[in-house]
Parts: sequence; structure tokens; C-alpha cells
Amino acid sequence: MTRQYFGTDGIRGTVGQAPITPDFVLRLGHAMGRVLKQTQARPTVLIGKDTRISGYMLESALESGFNSAGVDVVLLGPLPTPGVAYLTRTQRASLGVVISASHNPFADNGIKFFSAQGSKLDDAWELAVEEALSQPPHWVDSRQVGKAKRLDDAAGRYIEFCKSTFSVDLTLKGLKIVVDAAHGAAYHIAPKVFHELGAEIVCIGCAPDGLNINDGVGATHPQALIEAVKAHGADYGVALDGDADRLQLVDAQGRLFNGDELLYLMACERLSRGEAVPGVVGTLMTNLAIEVALKARGVDFVRAKVGDRYVLEELEKKGWLLGGESSGHLLALDKHSTGDGLISALQVLQACVRSGKTMADLLAEVQLFPQTLINVRLKPGQDWTSSLLLQSETQAVRDELGETGRILIRPSGTEPVLRVMVEARDSAQARHAAQRLVAAVEQG
Repeated sequence: MTRQYFGTDGIRGTVGQAPITPDFVLRLGHAMGRVLKQTQARPTVLIGKDTRISGYMLESALESGFNSAGVDVVLLGPLPTPGVAYLTRTQRASLGVVISASHNPFADNGIKFFSAQGSKLDDAWELAVEEALSQPPHWVDSRQVGKAKRLDDAAGRYIEFCKSTFSVDLTLKGLKIVVDAAHGAAYHIAPKVFHELGAEIVCIGCAPDGLNINDGVGATHPQALIEAVKAHGADYGVALDGDADRLQLVDAQGRLFNGDELLYLMACERLSRGEAVPGVVGTLMTNLAIEVALKARGVDFVRAKVGDRYVLEELEKKGWLLGGESSGHLLALDKHSTGDGLISALQVLQACVRSGKTMADLLAEVQLFPQTLINVRLKPGQDWTSSLLLQSETQAVRDELGETGRILIRPSGTEPVLRVMVEARDSAQARHAAQRLVAAVEQG
């Protein structure tokens, strides 16, 4: 059975258009509830959300769907995606649900899920839910209807958890940090985490109104953070996305560090403390320079499919702890069961504080290969995989690059675009090669 609704990270789309409509979300909650009840008599589900105005509507629909299947619901309110994962595990819930479209604009929304262990659910679960969606509903009677309640101080519990991942013998005192929460789920949490660890805080992107999430701020719009760091003379800038599972960091000079660099820094910090780092998992998009640098330090490196759930699967298969994506989804499985922007930021800052060095100092030996990434909007029904022109041009570019570069062409899991990426030691070569491949796609 192929997936009809689930993408690379749950179900996502434009609010008011299928499948992000109240009637479908109610059916989805009901279907998930029925799948849960195949193995549990009285499941409990936690529901968190980001700050989109549509979150209230979808929360109500999900709550009703679960209750109608005989599942109890605990509402967490606005909370980062990794916060929902943490509380799902510690509250011994059956399932965690997040209402969020992550880094997308406010008009979009989505639903994603965590297992009782606080990790992303596998394909088999999603296929079981899709199968349940294809069946008629089975409403429970009045005696079996699920109950709903709110968890007091969900945010406070998660704040304490984040702080616990920072070494107890270190402090952020003396540091000024700009915190950009993208007007999203961490707006009331991220500033407190850094402040309570001793830092002086400057906030941007911490005033949500339901419509401004990710609007010119956050991890996907780092220029706002760069400018704020310079304007306030800050030591660091931390930018999260709408649901706070993605991270970008800026230093005092306004230099932006992406997920590849931060992942390498986290691995090296552990090596410097004598910890074993047998391997690191990246993705097909991870910069080739990171792979080369890690292997030079005796650390194995493997690539998973794009998507933090696939990074997690590979980590679990290998028994490793560190992995992540260029976009800033980073995993440290000895700290949390899923990617967490706040905890990843604390791991990087911990490395800087402990060593007395800046991020630039710690990454001085790594020079990223230039990458050109172009998103090509596909025509309705366009089958890019059958294009002989694209196949021919791809092979020609691959021959030209040899061992000094890479090509990656893949469809987006969340929108109708093809992502064309070329990596080479020379930026002009990467750009020219990517443009050739894009032209081949468009001629189609």
C-alpha cells in the first residue's frame, strides 16, 4: 500500500484545502485512535501545537476524533515539537501529536507524531493509519468516549529538561545571546532556557499573533538574527524555526553556521573530552567537506535519506548517537530521542564555553565545499525520472566532477518541486552545472 496522505514528516498542507481541513483531521484522529486501540485498551494521547491561528481549530478536531474512538487526550498548548516528544515519553503516553507546519508560512499547517518512546513513528505505523482512514468510522458509545484535560506547566517541565542537558559545571554568564523563536512554539520557552543558564538575552521573533510565524524571522530567515547580533553587540545568535526542532547559529561577527558545521562541532567536542564517537549520520545533502573532515579524525560517516526520521533510523541501526541535516535538524540521542533546536544550541554553546574558543575557532580546519541548490517547480503530471535529456546531462556533469563533487536530484516531500543540488570545490563550476541540470528538467 502506498501512502496517500503522509509525507516525509507527517501530513502537511494549506489550511482549508485537503487534507488540512477540520473534517479530515477529525477522521485522522479517529483513525489513529482505532490503530492505538488494537494494542491498548485505553490509550492516552498528548497534543501540542505551534502558534498558528489554525492550530485551535485543528486541535479541537483532533481531540474530537480521538475521543470518538475511546482515546483520552491531554492538551499541552503551544510547545516545541521536541517538547511534545519529551513529555510523551515522561508522561508514559501512548502517542504524541504535534500540530505544526514547522518552517512553512502561517497559511499552512500539519500533523506529526511521536511514539511512546518519544521518537518519530515508522512507515508501518503510517500505513496502518492510512488503512484505517479508508475504513468506515466506528464511533464508541457514551460510556467509552475519551476524556480531555490540560497538562499544567507543560512549558516549565520542558524548560527544566532542556537546562538539564547543559553541563552542571558550566554557565552562560557573561554572554549576550540574541534568541529568535520565529514567533513560533518556543517564543515563551527559548528565552527562559538561556536566561536561566545565566545569559543576557535579547529577543526577536518572540511575539506571535497567530499570523506571523516564520515571517521574516527564524531559522529559515537568518538575516534578521545576523542584523540583531551585530546591532546589540551580542556574542551569539540562536534562531529556531516555527516548531523549534531546527537550529541556526550566528557568532559575534555575524557569521552563520549551518547544521553540517554544528554537527561536526558537536562530534569534535565529544572527541576532545575523550568520548568515543564511532560514527555520525548525515543525509544526501550533507556537505562533502564534513564527511572528509570526520573521516580524517577516525569517525565513520554514512548518509541517510533526507528527513530527520531517516537519520534517526540509521542511528538506531548503527547504535550511534550523533546525526543531523544541513538545515539544522540535529540529533544527540544521549540527550533527547528526537531532533531539538534548543538542546543542540546548548551542546554547541557548551563546547564554546568549555574550550574558551569561538565557533569559528573550533571549525577552522573545515572548509565547506560550495553547493548550489535550485528548486524547480514541476508541471502537473511531469515525470522527471523518464527525461532522457536529464539523464544524459546528469551523466555528463557527473563525469566532469569526478571525485571532487556530487550531484543530488530529489523531489521535495512537502511541495511540488524538484531539488537540484550540485557540490564542487569551485563555486562557479557548481553553479553552472546546477543550471544545466535545471534547464534539462524544464525542457523536460
